[in-house]
Parts: sequence; C-alpha cells; structure tokens
Amino acid sequence: MAGFQEIIGHEQMIEHLKNAIRSNKVSHAYLFQGEPGAGKGILADAFAMTLQCEKEGSDACGECHSCRQAASRNHPDIIYVTHEKPNSIGVDDIRDQLVGDILIKPYNGKRKIYIVEEAEKLTPQAQNALLKTLEEPPAYAVLLLLTTNASMLLDTIRSRCVMLNLRPVPDRQVRSYLMEHLEIPDYQADICVAFAQGSIGRAVTLASSENFNAIKSSAMHLVGTIKEKDINEVINTVKEVQQYKVDVRDYLDILAVWFRDVLYFKATRDVDGVVFRDQIKNIRKSASTSSYEGLEVILKAIQTAKTRLEANVNFDLAMELLFLTMKEN
Repeated sequence: MAGFQEIIGHEQMIEHLKNAIRSNKVSHAYLFQGEPGAGKGILADAFAMTLQCEKEGSDACGECHSCRQAASRNHPDIIYVTHEKPNSIGVDDIRDQLVGDILIKPYNGKRKIYIVEEAEKLTPQAQNALLKTLEEPPAYAVLLLLTTNASMLLDTIRSRCVMLNLRPVPDRQVRSYLMEHLEIPDYQADICVAFAQGSIGRAVTLASSENFNAIKSSAMHLVGTIKEKDINEVINTVKEVQQYKVDVRDYLDILAVWFRDVLYFKATRDVDGVVFRDQIKNIRKSASTSSYEGLEVILKAIQTAKTRLEANVNFDLAMELLFLTMKEN
C-alpha cells in the first residue's frame, strides 16, 4: 500500500481527496468507479492510509505505526469486506463485517474505514442492508465502495456517496512508468499501452504476462499465414485458437491493432506511428498487398466477431467467419 505520491495519474481526484482532508470535510461514503486495473484499489488504500496517518497531513507519511499497519493491511480500523461467493456479496457478508462491526468505535484512530471492493456484486438484500448504514452512519465511519459499474447499485446508495469516476491515465505516463519501473523496451511498452487503454494495472499485467505474449505470438503467426491457408487449414486454426477462448478479447484486440497498423502504414508510410514496430517488415508487406477497402472490411469483421461472442454466438462459427474474411481480403 502506498500514499498518494506513489500513484501515477488521477491528479484531479487525488487533489479532491486531499482538499477534503485539509478542510476536514471528508464524506461518510465515496464511490470509486473505473475499469478493472484503473487504480480504484490503490486510490482507496492511499486515502484510507492518509486518513489514519498519525501525522494528520494531506498525504500519508508512510513511516508511523498506523501507516505501517495500513501498508501491511493489518490496520484494525481499515476493514476490507470480503465474500466467499465469487460472483456475489451477500447480505450476511455486509451484516457480519460492516453493519454490525461499524457500531464498535475505532480501536486506535479517529475513524473507522470500510473498503468494499467489487461493489457491483452486492446483492439487492446486501445493498438494502448497506443503505440503512449509509442513511445514519456513525460520525467516525467512512465507507469506500469500489466498482466497475455504479449503475448496478441502488440510486439511493449512489445519492449518498461522493462519486469519483476514474479517467484513463495518459498513454505517455503509462509508457514512462513501464519503461522506468519495469525496465521493458520501448516497443514492448507501446504494445502494452495500446492495449491497456489508460489502465496502469492492466499495462503492468500485460507487460509481465506470459499468456499475453503467447496470444500475441499466435495472432502474429495467423496474420502472416492466413492468405496461404486452404479452408480446412482455416478450420484447424480455429481449433488451435480455442485454447485462448477465455482471453479471446485480447486475441481480437491484437488482430485489430495489427490491421490498424497496416492501414496506417499504407496511408502514411510512417514507421513511428505503428504500434507493432517489431513487426514492421510484415506490416510493410501486408500494406503493399492489401487494399484500403479490404483492410476496412477486416477491421469491421473483427468488431463483428467481438459483438457475436459477447452475445454468446458459437465460438467456432464466429472465429471461422472472421478468419475467412481475413483470408479473402
């Protein structure tokens, strides 16, 4: 767990939280909304650590006993609400860990802070139990709800929270972080940035993911050989890609970025604007043999495949149609 000074991006949100601390106008409830890996957890952790810091500044000192406890997630007055069922947070989870516990005064500090991750998984019964606490919270209580989709929560819950929407971190900051802290080469950083879409967490995961590299290698092999494959080989390729079924969105995103690179290079001849610069030889070759119309058809087909798979259309059929479109164009 780190203080605000360790967080990359989200400057406006951090300043808002710091101002609330400085002016002693900390709300009883905050709702952090953002994509997975956007930084909801690290922001909530930093806020909680700062609120409990013994030096009582607008950022955690990181050195006092309270900060050390917070950093190790062992602070008695920073409670992380957990749940056994992976897809739901039940009413018993909320009653046992929050509604009942919140009536007990803080052990050490002035506040008692509850962090509810994946709040979109709260069942209707759990939300109603939580609502009663939000309506009349103890003076020392601060609730931090983290969610990817605030619309899944009751309007009455949202109205009682300060809503904080996490915006994507600028690509230059994500790229700089990957190169300086993870020491990855610039071309690899560019690829991770392209897929992270402003999420530091996702960028870090991609940079260190062997599975992502395997998916990328498979996709790169496909685009390099699809034109020469006959129908039976295309069908066999679909079967090979089934091993990435869980991560098929990443697979399709890689294809989309690659074909956008081909289209961009065909139009501009600008190597620096290409994401897959390590594939420039193949991109140059594909740009010379593909038409603008054909590339647009392929990019549209990739988006169509995403839509079909999200609608639970048969995986093999959706991918087969996509691969045939790639072969023909």
